[in-house]
Parts: sequence; structure tokens; C-alpha cells
Amino acid sequence: MIFRETPLPGAWLLELERFEDERGFFARTFCRDEFEKRGLDPTVAQCSVSYNDRRGTLRGLHLQIAPHEEVKLVRVTHGAVWDVIVDLRPGSPTFKQHFSIVLSEEEGAQLYIPKGMAHGFQVLEEATEVFYQISEPYAPASARGYRWDDPAFAIPWPEAVTVISEKDRRLPFFSSP
Repeated sequence: MIFRETPLPGAWLLELERFEDERGFFARTFCRDEFEKRGLDPTVAQCSVSYNDRRGTLRGLHLQIAPHEEVKLVRVTHGAVWDVIVDLRPGSPTFKQHFSIVLSEEEGAQLYIPKGMAHGFQVLEEATEVFYQISEPYAPASARGYRWDDPAFAIPWPEAVTVISEKDRRLPFFSSP
């Protein structure tokens, strides 16, 4: 794996280091030792998958708060998404800033999202599947989210939103109490 820091401290892009031959390729997608060497949390308490039928589908922005804050490792196993994280850590030099990147099956890169960052994505191809490794089990009482179109974050989503859940549509703006 090739670890590349993002502009948001603590968030990393992990690119595949492919070993290719006539059969195809082999690559590691996770290594506890490599994570620990960089001070990253290697805990995996839950794995989840998100399947999305339609291009333009938007999910997010989601996070869990203490005591169930979570680290996520996100990867696209089929299709492509425009993946976005927003730094919501109080006192962070990049507070309320976002980072976005296309994650695709073809590239195989993953995004390591530390505690305190909201996450969302927009589907760029039909029938897209996103795989998550998560450090904490889902805790509904700690689940939070903010609107994808919040001016506090100024995220320039690449396409018109074609599908969004009613729950995500009703998320509060960040400036809301």
C-alpha cells in the first residue's frame, strides 16, 4: 500500500501497490502494522457495504459522535463515487474544510477517515458498491449528519442529485443548534 496524506490532517489516501503477472494482480488493502507505524487506528469492529443503483445518488454527510466516534476505511468495489470528507474536529486548523476525490473500482484507492470527520459521496456510475471498514459498531444514539448542500462547507458536488434519502434531505445545517 502507498500512503498519501490529504490536505486534512489525519486523513489518508491509500493507493494499491499492485504486483502483476499473467493472472492479473495482487495487492494488500489493509495491514495493521502499516497503519500502526503511521499512528493510524487499525481497529475493525464492523464492515458494511453500500449498493447504489443510480448515478447521481448522494449519501451523507454522516458521522458518529463520542463515545462512539469512528474511523472509516472506504473503498469502491464496483463503479465509482465522488467521495467527500469534512473536518469537524474543534480546534483543527482545517475545521469545516473538505477534501474530495474520485474513488473507483478501477483505481482501487481507499480513503482513511479519522474520528471527527463527516463523510459522504455521490455516485458517478450506475450499480456502484462501496465497502467500509469501521472502527466502532453503529450506534444510532451517536449518529449525526449535516446537509450535503450546507454553505458552511461549500462542497461543489459534481452532478445534480438524482436520489437522496428523506433522512439525509432532512439533516440539519451545521450552523443549526
